[in-house]
Amino acid sequence: MIFKFLRKKQEKKEFTFTPDRPNLLLRKKKTEVYASDRYISISTDKARRIIDQIRGRSYEETVMILELMSYRASYPILQLVCSAASNARSTLGSDKANLVISKAEINKGHTTKKLKPQAKGRSYAIKRTSCHLTIVVKDISLDEYEDMYPLR
Repeated sequence: MIFKFLRKKQEKKEFTFTPDRPNLLLRKKKTEVYASDRYISISTDKARRIIDQIRGRSYEETVMILELMSYRASYPILQLVCSAASNARSTLGSDKANLVISKAEINKGHTTKKLKPQAKGRSYAIKRTSCHLTIVVKDISLDEYEDMYPLR
């Protein structure tokens, strides 16, 4: 009995009905592809100021912005955007001109602590921060829904 309840719940997420054609069942298509990179040795605040610049822009505009930025954090983000675009090309078969950065998020990674010797036998901690990046690319030329089959 529980299995049937979970199965019905999953079907509600996957399929939807259209209001204009109630006899047609639609299924959501995959239009988003993501690429992620972990343990990048950049502070989250320094990478976030670049991520905020590229969020919601097209792929070509993003590449142009990242190539012209003089920050150290822009190079790994540029590599990740190019990786997401190649993932979209291989999985969805989409052109790079139709890609838009729909979601770009940055999370805090681990912090490496080292001790630096100072005068009079003291030592001070040096903290190296890292971050995790995830970039989601959406193809705007694809429809979000596809016709599944007509209901009778």
